[in-house]
Amino acid sequence: MPTATMTTKGQITVPAEVRARLGLEAGTKVVFTESDGGYLLSVKGVTGASLAGIIPKPPTPVSLEDMERGIAAGAVEGARL
Repeated sequence: MPTATMTTKGQITVPAEVRARLGLEAGTKVVFTESDGGYLLSVKGVTGASLAGIIPKPPTPVSLEDMERGIAAGAVEGARL
């Protein structure tokens, strides 16, 4: 079972295997929630770095005007629903 030791400043280093399993990286916010007999640690939100590459680049560059037209068309479609 992974363990960590707290420093005099109240800091711990999360073991590498736990960081890898939870996808923790520098800057990740964690939340401590009190539970029966202890605390649960969970990741707060999503980091910007973890979003990199989710949306593929279009095969050809898109102009600002094209983007604005697409946004407007989506807004009109959304208003119909």
